Amino acid sequence: MQDFILFALVGFVGQAVDGALGMAYGVVCSTTLLGFGVSPAHASASVHAAELFTTAASGSAHIYHRNIDWKLFWRLMPFGVLGGVLGAFVLTSFEGAIMRPYVTTYLALVGAWLLFRSFRRIPSKPIPVGAVAPLGLGGGFLDAAGGGGWGPMVTTGLLGFGGTPRYVIGTVNASEFLITLSVSLTFLFALLTGHWEEAGELTENLVPVAGLILGGVVAAPIAGLVVKSIAEETLLGLVGVLIIMLAGWQTAELLEMV
Repeated sequence: MQDFILFALVGFVGQAVDGALGMAYGVVCSTTLLGFGVSPAHASASVHAAELFTTAASGSAHIYHRNIDWKLFWRLMPFGVLGGVLGAFVLTSFEGAIMRPYVTTYLALVGAWLLFRSFRRIPSKPIPVGAVAPLGLGGGFLDAAGGGGWGPMVTTGLLGFGGTPRYVIGTVNASEFLITLSVSLTFLFALLTGHWEEAGELTENLVPVAGLILGGVVAAPIAGLVVKSIAEETLLGLVGVLIIMLAGWQTAELLEMV
């Protein structure tokens, strides 16, 4: 029960930030799971299982509030799905012990990027058409391989190119459901075909996943209310610091094991 409540709180905080800023749920939850000793592939699979519910709730809320740029959605989503499938396949092809240092480094870099991003003003200009496909492909791949990254890479990239925050965040959140679904199906395919040799211990993560789902689903519809009193730059900075600290904790644990 203590683990369930802890992960419910983690899921709530992660989704509150993600729903308002279009990023952080996967990274925060994956970093926390890795900190508890879960392997990278199991962490990514667990988070994406939870995200099937949270992204559906978050995307539906953004559709209801008409925060979606549908032209951007259809240009972004197919590349995100392709990148997610490739990332999940790569992650399940290696032992968790081999992948963990790389995933931890990636998460630390994402945290540093979020912290850096919090000090930059968001420009206002049209998004270059050629920038959408690489962002979608890279964001989908890193999201699956790192257990999080779709929002940090794609949202910050689109905002950096001049996208309107409301429509960028809404579009990224809505498309994330289909990326999450494709990644989850890839993990399932790898499990059923025997490609994923370490999948046997996945059932041990059912309690954390249930907690992440509950916390995320509760936070998704009210994310805007939770963070409306906090400046966007301040919230991004806090998330960046949190992720860097958690990644540092994991790095210290890995060094102790050497």
